Amino acid sequence: MSASRREFLTLSTLSLLGAAAFGQNPPQANAPGTNPAATNPVAGTPPAFGTAPPFGPEVSAADFAASEKLVNFALTGAERSQAASNWRISLAPYYERRVGPRKVAIESSIAPWSQWNAALPGPPAGPGQDRFIRSRADVGALPSSDEAIAYSPVYRLARWIERRELTSERLTTIYLERLRRFDGQLRCVITLTPELAMAQARAADKEIAAGHYRGALHGIPWGAKDLLDTAGIPTTYGAEPFRNRIPAEDAAVTKRLHAAGAVLVAKLSLGALALNDIWFGGQTMNPWLLEEGSSGSSAGPGAATAAGLVGFAIGSETDGSIVSPSMRCGVTGLRPTYGRVPRTGAMTLCWSLDKLGAMARSVEDTLLVLRSISGPDAGDLNSVPSKLDFDANGSVRGLRLGYFPAWMKEAPATDVDRAALETARKIGFIPVEVSLPDWPYDSLDLILFAEAAAAFEELTLAGGLNQLSSQAPDAWPNSFRQARFLSAVDFVQTDRFRRKVAMEMARIFSEVDLLLVPSMRDEMMNIANFTGHPSLTLRAGFVEVAEARSDWAPDPAHPLPKFNPPRRVPHGVTLIGPLFGEGILGTAGINLERAFGVAGENPKDF
Repeated sequence: MSASRREFLTLSTLSLLGAAAFGQNPPQANAPGTNPAATNPVAGTPPAFGTAPPFGPEVSAADFAASEKLVNFALTGAERSQAASNWRISLAPYYERRVGPRKVAIESSIAPWSQWNAALPGPPAGPGQDRFIRSRADVGALPSSDEAIAYSPVYRLARWIERRELTSERLTTIYLERLRRFDGQLRCVITLTPELAMAQARAADKEIAAGHYRGALHGIPWGAKDLLDTAGIPTTYGAEPFRNRIPAEDAAVTKRLHAAGAVLVAKLSLGALALNDIWFGGQTMNPWLLEEGSSGSSAGPGAATAAGLVGFAIGSETDGSIVSPSMRCGVTGLRPTYGRVPRTGAMTLCWSLDKLGAMARSVEDTLLVLRSISGPDAGDLNSVPSKLDFDANGSVRGLRLGYFPAWMKEAPATDVDRAALETARKIGFIPVEVSLPDWPYDSLDLILFAEAAAAFEELTLAGGLNQLSSQAPDAWPNSFRQARFLSAVDFVQTDRFRRKVAMEMARIFSEVDLLLVPSMRDEMMNIANFTGHPSLTLRAGFVEVAEARSDWAPDPAHPLPKFNPPRRVPHGVTLIGPLFGEGILGTAGINLERAFGVAGENPKDF
């Protein structure tokens, strides 16, 4: 420690602040537990650990004994005494950053120095070429009813707009009317944007009429999960402390969709701070089964897309937030490779996990959106250049499709999952059995909890978490507080374990081209998110449920509704692709989508 730092730490201001912060008397000069050498170093003495003036609350051996339960690490009596004797000296520099006179505010735009790279060292990940071939299928004539138009996938809407059979203004009016009519049942809208939407739609029609067609998203109305910044329009994170937050600048993805000519009609709901499906306006509901939530945290994008209230939506995923609502609401969700899509201007939950992706009503739609939002941005240090090789008309014959035999035989897999694997075989995939070590993959969540607690440290320390509507044991307020007690050593060890898991995934993808998994399988939900692999969730059939489903831990005081007879709801499967292999995911997904033949059915009440 430098002499200037020792001098700084001896200031009475710091000691007095410690007394105020922790309710203790300020330490006296040369009191037990202090180190006189810390304030009067001999010339030429190198800096040493544990030589700062003491700061913070008094700590006893008994405190260490109690804390050992939190980390499952036992000390001897002598070791506890030694640790307690200099705790206030050793930890003083770390307290300083958070509560000292030179407290450092860390802006939300500052990412950690350490970065997660999804690609392991070795040959470059992803395809060697950029290629994007849209489907050649005839999209047919423009439907006569507004409802049929609203439910049409983007790849059809785009052709009708391009051929000037449908104007963006008419399409935007249809979606705005439906958003107003059905939001009372779904609670999927946080902010409607009619003025901006109509201005963008009319501008799109003028450009297209003048021969300036920007591409497949030109004139297409979309909804943004309300963690994506929109200049001059509230971006609330679905959380009470931020409900009046109005950003000055658009997020990178917002800018890119504006540049593509897309029309923003609504900011859609998300579970508060991107957890599950409850926000400050209530719970967002599933259009297929209004007695249950739409799942989260991309709750609004899932519900609005399923109910035909938007052409497509942008959701986000940290650990299941695109996959889960896509499954529950029967839509198609594409979670891109970590790093492909920049998150500049999007709420940070976890720097090394957050991903932005499309939720739509067809596989091709999600690729059309991905093409427009991909590419690095200076504001996201983890965003990287990448190529997209996609052919909507490509064959899947001969592709090696990995699957886990045991997973297909037990819950959460259903007959729909097993039938999907058989369908894949019939259309030309080669099923290949794969396996993973029996490791505690849920332990990876330590990284999520630590990063999330760091992202919302100020909210936690200032008591703002108390404003969130959900205070259940499995909600963020409790998790963020608990995370203050996680071990830094365990964090590093978990990060090393993460690399071992990534190496296992690399091994598997040396044996297969794609994976087919039950969408809600916990192991793969964790693994693929922490390794950064892309996923595509698509409807594969229907199942019957006798009880409403929930993202939340069971609460005996509030039992979930039961149904007799059971209710019919959509069910999907998930494809996992190689890193930056969204193109092959799209080709495979389109072939399966056509073979399943169930994508066209819509929730009857909307």
